[in-house]
Amino acid sequence: MKAHLFRRFLASALVIWLVATATFFLISMAPGDLASKLADPRIAPSARERLREQFGLQDPWWERYLRWLSRAATGDFGYSLLFRRPVGAVLGEALPNTALLAGVGLALELVMGLAIGLIQAYRPHSGFDRLLSALTLTAYALPTFAVASGLLVLFAYTFPLFPPSHMASPEAAHLPYWARVGDTLRHLVLPALTIAITGCGAVARYLRGSLLDEQRRGYVLFALARGCSTRRALVVHALPNALLPLLTVIGLSLPFLVSGSLVIEVIFSWPGMGQVFYSAVTARDVPLIQACTVVITAAVVAGNWLADLAYNVADPRVRV
Repeated sequence: MKAHLFRRFLASALVIWLVATATFFLISMAPGDLASKLADPRIAPSARERLREQFGLQDPWWERYLRWLSRAATGDFGYSLLFRRPVGAVLGEALPNTALLAGVGLALELVMGLAIGLIQAYRPHSGFDRLLSALTLTAYALPTFAVASGLLVLFAYTFPLFPPSHMASPEAAHLPYWARVGDTLRHLVLPALTIAITGCGAVARYLRGSLLDEQRRGYVLFALARGCSTRRALVVHALPNALLPLLTVIGLSLPFLVSGSLVIEVIFSWPGMGQVFYSAVTARDVPLIQACTVVITAAVVAGNWLADLAYNVADPRVRV
């Protein structure tokens, strides 16, 4: 068991290193750098050259790569050229905001998906089941920006029930604690609902298929033969086993807690990882892009690990 865990750890570290290295070389091969973004004619060319020298942008690519790799191995991802602050401080502010948004969105997605999947499995192949399938598949196929734009138009401008952007109102700093919490929750509704709408279709489809498979098994048929109602057999007996395939979906959704949704955070001006990553790519801020890539890749690896662990806990057969 220890040897297996050690091999998994080495494989995960190798994946993170390969992704970070590929990102570094792709950025290095692209023309231009941060200094070239300073197109203001009032900035003298000598000032741009000093900026390149200050941040080592004129050094050979291999020297910049080895310098970054040696620092990243100790947890130091360097200095953000865009924000003029350490990369760790920038990510430290963005990560909790993304975790809040994606955590609430993921919870809503699971609740909505479980409810829809249970309703569909209770009356399979009925007209209502087909209607829900069409709606969930449509929501799953819609681009994220379309859902976000539709919610903005409907609930922020046509019926102004929720704020259209940012994480807090301008006067939130002067409000009492619970009033600030309520203000943040109001700003959270539309972006979290966008996550839930675009993701609940997959959860519902997985659950519906699993429930229909479980309903044909002997233990469910035996419960029905003993006089158990269809609803109780579905919820009490079939649902726990039907949730096993969803563990993979949830595990692979965990990286969203770290990386966030680039489109959602940009549309709603939510100050999280997606917004930071978008700004870093636009400004060619290589240290910040590298750090975001490492964090997102580590989250994907951790999501796979947690999905495997959940399978081992939920299904003893996997342990053998």
